Amino acid sequence: MSFQASLFDSQSTAGDQVVARFAPNFAGWQNAARRLLAAGIAPARVWWQPTPDHEQADADAPASGARVPKAFVAQARTVSCHRDDDRWALLYRLLWRLTHGERHVLQLSGDADTARFNRYAKAVRRDVHKMKAFVRFREVTDTDDGVPRYLAWFEPEHFIVEYVSGFFQRRFANMRWSILTPVGCVHWEGHGQLWFSPATDKSAAPEGDALEQAWQIYYRSIFNPARVKVRAMQSEMPQKYWKNMPEAHLIPALLRDADRRVQAMEANRKHSDELRCGPRPASPEADNAAAVAASAPASLERLALQATTCRNCPLWQPATQTVFGQGPADARVMLVGEQPGDREDLAGLPFVGPAGQLLDRALAAAGVARERLYLTNTVKHFKFSPRGKTRLHATPSETEVMACRPWLDAEIGLVAPELVIGLGATAGRALLGTDVRINRDRGRIITHDDRRYLLTVHPSYLLRRGTAAANASEYQRFVQDLAQAVDWV
Repeated sequence: MSFQASLFDSQSTAGDQVVARFAPNFAGWQNAARRLLAAGIAPARVWWQPTPDHEQADADAPASGARVPKAFVAQARTVSCHRDDDRWALLYRLLWRLTHGERHVLQLSGDADTARFNRYAKAVRRDVHKMKAFVRFREVTDTDDGVPRYLAWFEPEHFIVEYVSGFFQRRFANMRWSILTPVGCVHWEGHGQLWFSPATDKSAAPEGDALEQAWQIYYRSIFNPARVKVRAMQSEMPQKYWKNMPEAHLIPALLRDADRRVQAMEANRKHSDELRCGPRPASPEADNAAAVAASAPASLERLALQATTCRNCPLWQPATQTVFGQGPADARVMLVGEQPGDREDLAGLPFVGPAGQLLDRALAAAGVARERLYLTNTVKHFKFSPRGKTRLHATPSETEVMACRPWLDAEIGLVAPELVIGLGATAGRALLGTDVRINRDRGRIITHDDRRYLLTVHPSYLLRRGTAAANASEYQRFVQDLAQAVDWV
């Protein structure tokens, strides 16, 4: 089988096999793979032959017309750094399958090619992590201009030098440095572009520098013998890297001495919990407990302090704080809403947001002074759904209402109002039971358990209805409902 040289200048044929010669990097493989894919050559017919001195001809690579997931391209670039020679054939096999009816092959973790693909990528990423963690620069003086240069020796398991070089360029942008490895070297002059050179051996790297002793003293001082975990340390910092790290020869002695140092630390431990800067400050829980103890028994003040530590339902976790009731302890009228909103959650006070402002206008129109009322909510924490930076109101569940019910009952018991106004369906059901219907029961006095109740809509209901002109009649009805409280106020 033969091919036109103008189209397949990176391949030659031998019988039914196609020899793909390419520069041994991802760009070279990508160029050759495009040509093979465009020609419809199956993976079984390709013999991949990396050729270091091969010139890439990316501009001439024909477009195959096939599209592959971006995740494949990104991970293929990582896999191309793996040491195993079969990586190029593996990449082309997966590319072929992705473009020939197996679009979701990368999601099949049990597939042999996908499993090897993921295993190779994981090994390369781990090697990259080790290089970032264990490269140690040593200072040398450049003989040409006398400017310090920093050299490091590292022995990677895979061909990752070019792949990871951008990290060191960003991390040490103001230094002149070189990283020497047995698979290739990378150099940075403090400006311009990174440049690469062939592999070298360790004899080209320095053994130490002027700051090495200071670094060892620092490392010895921060070594904590009480937290030594030898297996974890050997897993994260294998001994093969020790020989290239200036602090490595200290580790065996520090490990041998760890038990004795822990015993000495325990023997010298102070039995007092006082800090060097003075007595330990009290925790917020302790401060709150002290405030509760100092407050008057059976008072709204004590009840509000106790509610700040309520954990009866999960709503306390995302909320800023508990929002308790506010108003005179002897108020004859109590208003009960559903829950605090965004503004209330931040301020720690009930009815201070848009719904509270509308309520203030309606109370004024009804001739009811807000400062004579006790205002609270059925649920004491703000329940919301995050939408970017906005927190959208979410209706509390029956479980959350019941979790807050003891606080509401205690408020009603301490204030002992002659009239309780329920704003909205949630408050109505909490006060009078599940048979409450706002449209049916609003605006009339209901006697329940020797206390009078009045149901009406929540002011947020009016805000949701639209413009003031379209909402005028409903607003006037809301004012009329509130006006019934004048006789008690």
